[in-house]
Amino acid sequence: MKAETWQKEQISCAYLHAIAARQGLTVASWNVDKDGVDATLRRNGPQVDIQLKCTQSPRRVRDGHAFDLDVATYDKLRRPDNTAPGYLAVVIVPADLESWIAHDDEQLLLRCKAFYACIQDSPAADGNATVAIFLPHENRLNGNALDLMIEHSRRRILGAQAGGLVA
Repeated sequence: MKAETWQKEQISCAYLHAIAARQGLTVASWNVDKDGVDATLRRNGPQVDIQLKCTQSPRRVRDGHAFDLDVATYDKLRRPDNTAPGYLAVVIVPADLESWIAHDDEQLLLRCKAFYACIQDSPAADGNATVAIFLPHENRLNGNALDLMIEHSRRRILGAQAGGLVA
């Protein structure tokens, strides 16, 4: 069975919610995606914005994957005046929709993986309709990655309070 766009959106949200819950993060989902943000993660004060994408056929490059993000969303996530750093997270699911999830009396298993890239403060797009975003293998979207994202946000807040931004 071929996966529909809404099914990809839902599995992406389920993946993010599961790892965020384990890390003790609050997840806010936006019912309108006008700012290029599907979810905002927060722990105490620091927060990060995430645009979620899902694919069954990732484009492999170098030591990772590439994802073609539309320029409008890219520009929204990269703005230096965003109060929360903007990230792209791409969830990769098996080609067969039936194998995305396995469950029995003991467990529920999501058979997918995800990678992320920080888009905040990235350079302007070159005028094409999309921007190829590199997602290195070491940027696995997991609990540790979410902690690093929150720490990045915290450093930006502290840098702004001191009169400058900290990357």
